Amino acid sequence: MLSVRLPLIGHDHLFLCKNPKLLPTYIRPKHPSTYVTTFTIRLSSSLQEIEKPLNESTEDSELSSKLYASAPFPAIRAAKRVVLVRHGQSTWNEEGRIQGSSDFSVLTQKGESQAETSRQMLIDDSFDVCFSSPLIRSKRTAEIIWGARKEEIITESDLREIDLYSFQGLLKHEGKAKSVLVVAHNAVNQALVATAIGLGTEYFRVLLQSNCGVSVLDFSPHPEGGSPYIRLNRLNQTPNSPLAAGSSGGRKTSKRVILVCHGTSQSSSEASIPYAGNSPMNMLGIIQSQKTAELLLDLKVNTIVSSPKLASIETVNAISRVQEAADCLGADCVPHYVETKQLQDLDVEKILQQSKKHAVGTPCLQSGWLNGLEDGLATALWDQAGKAWKSLLDELSNESEPDNIVVTVGHPAVHIAMMGHCLNLTKEWMGSFHLDAGSISLVDFPDGPTRRGVIRCINYTAHLGRWSIPITRSTLDDEEF
Repeated sequence: MLSVRLPLIGHDHLFLCKNPKLLPTYIRPKHPSTYVTTFTIRLSSSLQEIEKPLNESTEDSELSSKLYASAPFPAIRAAKRVVLVRHGQSTWNEEGRIQGSSDFSVLTQKGESQAETSRQMLIDDSFDVCFSSPLIRSKRTAEIIWGARKEEIITESDLREIDLYSFQGLLKHEGKAKSVLVVAHNAVNQALVATAIGLGTEYFRVLLQSNCGVSVLDFSPHPEGGSPYIRLNRLNQTPNSPLAAGSSGGRKTSKRVILVCHGTSQSSSEASIPYAGNSPMNMLGIIQSQKTAELLLDLKVNTIVSSPKLASIETVNAISRVQEAADCLGADCVPHYVETKQLQDLDVEKILQQSKKHAVGTPCLQSGWLNGLEDGLATALWDQAGKAWKSLLDELSNESEPDNIVVTVGHPAVHIAMMGHCLNLTKEWMGSFHLDAGSISLVDFPDGPTRRGVIRCINYTAHLGRWSIPITRSTLDDEEF
């Protein structure tokens, strides 16, 4: 049993665990070819029971949209946020050795530098408490990031990396914490993220955790009490650019999809839906699009697919101008043309505008606002995003481009739904993710676009600098986070 216990308020505790007693029970139906599985599930917020046919021939290696049983979280009285950071590069990371729970490696100079960069990234953010794995590489990373804060770092043995036995070395505190910093390890952080949002073990190595990558989980009180809403606010925000050449889960990749959320528009604050894109970008949106264009200079972009909405088109124009201008620097200028395409299935704002719940005033930056969509509209959004995702994979399958990169610009809602399709989830998971205006998310396909993708990052905003939303700051008001 994996159990991580983080005391939060009074006698309220947060448990992340996998309990055999909560595993699905099978009931044999009249037709022997299938089983009906009764799941007690948590849709990132509440428990409910569903029946779902399970085909026995499903390959274990494929991602599944089954909702896995998980222990319910206790009710919380105020919104909370958990920020996860993986330790910096260690000497055994550098040597390519398997570390596991051994404690013989220390941070390299690069690892210390990564931790310092993460400290700078989090320097203006407020934390109430810091938990760290007791292993030296994590403790040192935590000490650098925690800096001169007066509160002591709490070491928690359950945050240790998993034991890998003979492979190793081979080529609770009661308080009123609202924001918690946890510094641990690759496998531990992956398990914490997946368990929190209800994903099964087959998602291991799918949600990437890089050295000093920051991941954020938001816990919000359920209005009716009980298990809180849990959302992945961001995944693997690294000190260096996520677009830098590298591997995904240890495998080289040449096929990737980059999901770019358009910048904020002039109508965003007054619109009936969050992040409306039917008006020109405001000054903040223009800055966000320019910062995104500069980030994408690490790559040679040949094709950009976008929503036909104006804010998306303006973001595309900013990216293509910078890409084309960059290739004309110097005497041996070779003009570089970026092809732009508009995809109607990426325009989901007509669906969102039909929601009566948003018409009465949903806060534009509220994390998990897609939970408020009526069921019929959520289905329409999910289905249309599925068509858009298929079109992007078809674009990615272009054999004439060995290193094919598809940049897609659109509304955060369609990007969230497409990531759900990438992970083979169901529409109920859309409220478990959050994207900000101007953010990017990156999906790598090391085994090609016909196989499962690896999520390198979600809601990356470090490139926006001072124009991004701080990790531990409220997106609503002082009562949140």
